[in-house]
Amino acid sequence: MILFFRQLVLAALIFAATPFAAGAYVETPFFNELVVQGRLPAVDARLPETPSVVALNGPGLQPGIHGGQLRILMGGSKDTRMMIVYGYARLVGYDHDFNLTPDILEDVEIKEGRIFTLKIRKGHRWSDGNPFTSEDFRYYWEDVVMNKEMSPTGAPRLMMIDGDVPTFEVIDKYTVRYSWPKPNPFFLPLLAGASPLFIYRPSHYLKQFHAQYVNKEELDKKVKANRQRNWVSLQLRMGRQYKNTNPDLPTLQPWVLQTKPPSDRFVFTRNPYYHRVDEKGLQLPYLDRVVMTIASSKLIPAKTGTGESDIQARNIQFNNYTFLKQGEKRNNFKVRLWQSAKGAQMAIYPNLNTTDPVWRKLFRTTEFRRALSIAIDRNEINQVIYFGLAEGGNNTILRNSKLFRQEYADKWAKFDIKKANQILDGLGLTKWDSRKIRILPDGRPMEITVETAGEDSEQADVLELIRDSWARIGIKLHTKLLQREVFRNRVFAGSTLISVWFGLENGVPAPETSPHELAPTSQNQLQWPKWGQFFETKGMSGEKIGIKEARELMDLNNQWINSSDRQEKTAIWHKMLAIHADQVFTIGLIRGVPQPVVVNNNLRNVPEKGIYNWDPGAHLGVHRPDTFWFENK
Repeated sequence: MILFFRQLVLAALIFAATPFAAGAYVETPFFNELVVQGRLPAVDARLPETPSVVALNGPGLQPGIHGGQLRILMGGSKDTRMMIVYGYARLVGYDHDFNLTPDILEDVEIKEGRIFTLKIRKGHRWSDGNPFTSEDFRYYWEDVVMNKEMSPTGAPRLMMIDGDVPTFEVIDKYTVRYSWPKPNPFFLPLLAGASPLFIYRPSHYLKQFHAQYVNKEELDKKVKANRQRNWVSLQLRMGRQYKNTNPDLPTLQPWVLQTKPPSDRFVFTRNPYYHRVDEKGLQLPYLDRVVMTIASSKLIPAKTGTGESDIQARNIQFNNYTFLKQGEKRNNFKVRLWQSAKGAQMAIYPNLNTTDPVWRKLFRTTEFRRALSIAIDRNEINQVIYFGLAEGGNNTILRNSKLFRQEYADKWAKFDIKKANQILDGLGLTKWDSRKIRILPDGRPMEITVETAGEDSEQADVLELIRDSWARIGIKLHTKLLQREVFRNRVFAGSTLISVWFGLENGVPAPETSPHELAPTSQNQLQWPKWGQFFETKGMSGEKIGIKEARELMDLNNQWINSSDRQEKTAIWHKMLAIHADQVFTIGLIRGVPQPVVVNNNLRNVPEKGIYNWDPGAHLGVHRPDTFWFENK
């Protein structure tokens, strides 16, 4: 951990340095008229004293030119939040290699893994021109988090370590500090997330909606005018940074919302005070506007194929690839195949917390889970559904990670019907009915319903192939499609036997990345939701972990949290990955399924081969859309 933090600080020094003398920045044509009229300061006065200088020297990257409008398609008005995801301006963010580096911040200093000193760029401003300072951090902590009306339950859980909140200090106008009693390895990754932890607010704007700063009569008028219940709901509504629904809310993102929801077309224009520049002194973003058109998610592949989007991956699935390829020449785009960074494109989750006692006992039996896994022909799935472009294997980390070992991907993942039948026979499941289905110990046939939220149409096709192979070991598979909320609630309640979902969210971890996905730490983990709930609620609800291997994973996760040694963290990761692969708590099916990304032929600085992942990655965000630009347009 210490080495990691040193690298972080070094990166800060590199990115903070600026080679430009006063007057060397290039004015943006989009703002020329406003500058001439005196309605907007010149670019030198709009940038921080030390802007973030972006080096465009990677493969296929080159400095661009200002101008142009980017078209994208989204499935609903709520997707205005995706411009916060794609914009990817973060206090600390991931670079292309998934290393954490300061971004909005000029520097981060870390002591003992628990004391974080954040240094703000002097002269940095919100999109409306007001200064971005430590007051914006103080306002969030003291007037939002510590205000009993705003936060009746106290500080957000994500800001706690073992129930302890940080000590917050304002050091000076451009420096704040957060200190925890114990190391907090989650803090920086949370700041860098696709849906980031916002620990600051535009205080100059939001104070007009806060009872501490406005008299009651005036505030009541604002509450009534905005049809809110009280000033708290008004403050929350006006300050939703991630939801991005208020055009008046100042931002630090590259593009600013101009259209008030609801609408079927949203326009975002460049932020005049954005903190990044390229090596030639051009303020980013290169693109003047982003236009987001709302369409049915089912129609987005067709609209993309007719050239209605300049860059599109959201709502595009692998099974759209052939159709999209057919439109390349006609509509001036190319379909690129990026890699997913999930541990599995699709995985099966036996519910170890199911309320059915017979199935629960089987699911908690390691040999039974292994039998289910080796009775799946992953090569067939790859060839039939994914044209051989993916890879069969466990739900584990990917080759891009330095922690990858082939054994983690292969263990109990090789197709072997004979061995699977031998395992089931060895468990005493030797009786069959006239339909060639094995009989459970209580006399019921071994019929399993796999429940799915239908996140993509490929799930049904994959499950059909698994149905055929499981029939050869005497298990009849049924599928049940549910709405997502119903799906999750049934899993949480223990009504579901087996579910299907994506694999590990982060398949490209480093030793400093939290391994919490491998241990029972969340109710959202479909293989043991009640054990995860027990952890999240500190024993107030859920169930204690019921098997020793899962307890061992939890103990190792705690050891990782309390370690500050990179070598020790690496060793812990390998122990957890080995247990996870051997115990088959989740049954990975297919990995490395390419994500089609449709790109206008004139759009530059979009990687030929990229990684498409939610967190870490923010989908397009880690590839810095503020550096995309149009040639010949």
